[in-house]
Amino acid sequence: MNSPATPSPVSDGKNVYVFFGDYGLIALSLDGQKRWTLPLGPFDNSNGMGSSPILAKAKLLVLCDQNVGSFFLAVNKTNGQQEWKAERPDFTSGYSTPILYKPETGPLQVIVAGSVQLTAYDVETGQEVWWVQGLPWQMKSTPVIDRSSLYIHGVAGDGQWAQVSSFEEALRRLDDNQDQKLSKTEGGTDPVIRKWWGTIDVNGDGLLELREWKIFRDRGLSRNAVFGFRLGGKGDMTNANLLWRYDKAVPAVPSPLLYENVLYILKEGGILTTLDPTTGNVLKQSRLAGAPGEYFASPIAASGQVYLLSHEGKLIVLKPGAQWEILAVNDLAEESWATPAFSNRCLFVRTSKAIYCLSANTK
Repeated sequence: MNSPATPSPVSDGKNVYVFFGDYGLIALSLDGQKRWTLPLGPFDNSNGMGSSPILAKAKLLVLCDQNVGSFFLAVNKTNGQQEWKAERPDFTSGYSTPILYKPETGPLQVIVAGSVQLTAYDVETGQEVWWVQGLPWQMKSTPVIDRSSLYIHGVAGDGQWAQVSSFEEALRRLDDNQDQKLSKTEGGTDPVIRKWWGTIDVNGDGLLELREWKIFRDRGLSRNAVFGFRLGGKGDMTNANLLWRYDKAVPAVPSPLLYENVLYILKEGGILTTLDPTTGNVLKQSRLAGAPGEYFASPIAASGQVYLLSHEGKLIVLKPGAQWEILAVNDLAEESWATPAFSNRCLFVRTSKAIYCLSANTK
């Protein structure tokens, strides 16, 4: 269901910037003329790339998490030249788009949701500022924030990786040729390693090394949940910043929506839950009547209404609030994976066959 066109483009009103996975980055004028290109691939990601580029002043930021060789890149939006590159060796494949956060004091930050850990970087330097751990090991949704808090959710695996021992202990038991690595023959004698071999062997070379083992062990820290975190700090803020965690009806792909002090999460099957963003308590949870299918698009809101779009092409309009109500279900009769967008009082919907512009203004 993924393709090189999955990452959304971003525009500064003068140019359009697009990340096409293995092709890399391309900047185009508004009339389609090529400004510059920056090759970035090939990437080692079994599902392809999914994170979208974002703009931060004069910088274009793109997250390139993959099985081996993950990195976070800042380039000059005018000429495509690299300004900094943050290596992310302990992160594996992910699809979450970064967001910007400006603390009351200090420089602009960019927040990245990656495998197990959410990290805030200094936009000017690419240096890590603070982080929290405990996320699922493969992130798809994008975080949302208010002035002081951040909300995100994810689903990936079930945390059974915590069963494995230390790498040193595994080598002592299983490393017959004493090369400080485990072959599939050596590791296969352990039932847990045998069961999870395809997951532990991140680079697929048939050998387990310390880095891969650490990634595997860290996945034992992960939780399938919706999280509320306090924003900011220095260094490891895992314990200090966790506000609450909710672990039922957790969506895999659609990102959360924070609107008028209510947090909306939309799970596959059309299960919509509203949470109190302060406490994480459930306000309402129900299946969307008339639109129970799969969901890849994220909830969006504007002008006092919430909009949801199912994979089957059902466009749902909600009266927002803790006890939300369905106002309308519109059947476009075409599949859709993309989140709708607003501009100039119009709602733009992309399906497998067309782009629709919907507006109350008929003139």
